[in-house]
Amino acid sequence: MFLPTSIKEVKALGWEWIDVILFTGDAYIDHPSFGAAVIGRTLEAAGYRVAIVPQPNWRDDLRDFKKFGAPRLFFGVTAGAMDSTVMHYTPTRRLRSDDAYTPDNRHGARPDYPTVVYTKILKELYPDSLVVIGGIEASLRRFTHYDYLQDKLLPSFAAHTGADILSYGMGEKTVVELARRIEDGENWQNTPQIAYFEPNFKGDTREAIILHSFEECLADAKKFAENFVEIERQSNRVEPRKLIEPINNCQFNSGAVVVNPSYPTFTTEECDETYALPYMRQPAPRYRGKAISAWDMIKHSVNIHRGCYGGCSFCAISMHQGKYIASRSESSVLTEIEAIVKSEDFRGTISDIGGPSANMWQTGGKDREKCKKCSRPSCLTPKICPNLDISHQKLLKLYERAERVTGIKHLFVGSGVRYDMLDYDDGYFERLITRHTSGRFKVAPEHTENSVVRLMRKPTWELYEQMQSRFEQVCRKHNKPYVIVPYFISSHPGCTEQDMRRLKDKTIGVRTNQVQDFTPTPMTLSSTMYYCDFDPYSGEKLYIAKSKAEKDKQKSYFFEKQSQKGDNKNGQKRSYKQSYQQSINKRADKKRR
Repeated sequence: MFLPTSIKEVKALGWEWIDVILFTGDAYIDHPSFGAAVIGRTLEAAGYRVAIVPQPNWRDDLRDFKKFGAPRLFFGVTAGAMDSTVMHYTPTRRLRSDDAYTPDNRHGARPDYPTVVYTKILKELYPDSLVVIGGIEASLRRFTHYDYLQDKLLPSFAAHTGADILSYGMGEKTVVELARRIEDGENWQNTPQIAYFEPNFKGDTREAIILHSFEECLADAKKFAENFVEIERQSNRVEPRKLIEPINNCQFNSGAVVVNPSYPTFTTEECDETYALPYMRQPAPRYRGKAISAWDMIKHSVNIHRGCYGGCSFCAISMHQGKYIASRSESSVLTEIEAIVKSEDFRGTISDIGGPSANMWQTGGKDREKCKKCSRPSCLTPKICPNLDISHQKLLKLYERAERVTGIKHLFVGSGVRYDMLDYDDGYFERLITRHTSGRFKVAPEHTENSVVRLMRKPTWELYEQMQSRFEQVCRKHNKPYVIVPYFISSHPGCTEQDMRRLKDKTIGVRTNQVQDFTPTPMTLSSTMYYCDFDPYSGEKLYIAKSKAEKDKQKSYFFEKQSQKGDNKNGQKRSYKQSYQQSINKRADKKRR
């Protein structure tokens, strides 16, 4: 059965009370790729009664917030699978017209900052009930952070929203421990992996690191940069310390945001427990007949691990899922594949068997004691850590056994592959290209210029070219007409127009798949650079493309490259706009005919 989403469903279960009520900005899809479902099923497995309110209407009489009344333990609030500013706005702050996590892609089913809006409504309606916020939006806003939509620093959501507790990172352990402590009347403030605002803070600071206050960060970008460096350093440690960030201008009171250390990285057994929960593996019945793009994209895919030690500057995976890899067991992965095969619409193709980085499953430090002494943000750049085991042999065996599952015709790897981890002689790369690529091998070099990829914490273009050469060799050997499709980022901090021109020159003839205009997202090194105009680690002053004209100019180099495929009647190169208009005219003529 699905977790109940209505009073009718609660009555059918014969419940007289609900322990935890979850509010989410996404549609309710009962699948391990969707956070609200994972948290709900985890609490259910621990013996608690859980109801879900997906995409509540915050603009009417608030009946969605009132229908279940107050829970016995607490409300849980999440914005959904993505930060709402990314979900709602383009890199140039233009409002998007669709929402992939809403039925029929309908825009407007969630507000900007759902975590804030939902929490404030619940605290007004039920001032005596605890509200726990979590998910990606709350997790990456647990400290003072730069908000791109408002173009300013905002305080921690632990203070800003009025929530009682902020659960950061992957929350299965946290939410069950909170439920137990609250039910038993224990002090929940010592729970690992939470943040909370404490007015007139007078707590124990002996084992903690005191960060610069919110007000100091507002007054001095260097203070904000120093905070980020310390936060990132602690998030990359095996045994992080408590962090305390004072705030004296909070709308609720002055005090401090206290961020407790995280739980240890999930063991394989703990990962397996999450994926073994009784998910229905489909959208709730209330969405029958409606398409949900996010579900269609992942329903025949399998996530095999969490975490990433790549440390890319523009990515917050390590800040949320963790730097160290938490892998599922082979049997757990195969069991999920067998469940997918049984689904009615499965036609034999697993669209992706991967994770944050497809080829990090069952990899990590050889000597974990050495890892405990380390806090470097990336195990791969500027060079691979000598303590890192990056063998692909276990992954090769997983692919082989997954392909042998009855009903599997194709097993593709759709997640990004870290080509700076590849050993071209171990058989992995050749098998990946010949057996697990659908014809377009997607990689993300992001840029060609060393000065830019250094700031991105990405490998050099020379390494990409070596990989491309090996790819072509494999395709010729096996007579495969495949192509590499690289991803690039424009307007990243430190990237100038001259850098984009050089990128264009180096990639003539390269078939690009996507050009992503850089968007500053909370709690990343790149967004800190964007706000501060310098590198927080080195202090190096950086050029930042901030205006729409600057960003459009950098991205336009890609379109200029694509438009060179044809000339106009005078022998001159067609512009992107000319090519686009000609295609419109052709379609119009065809329609008239």
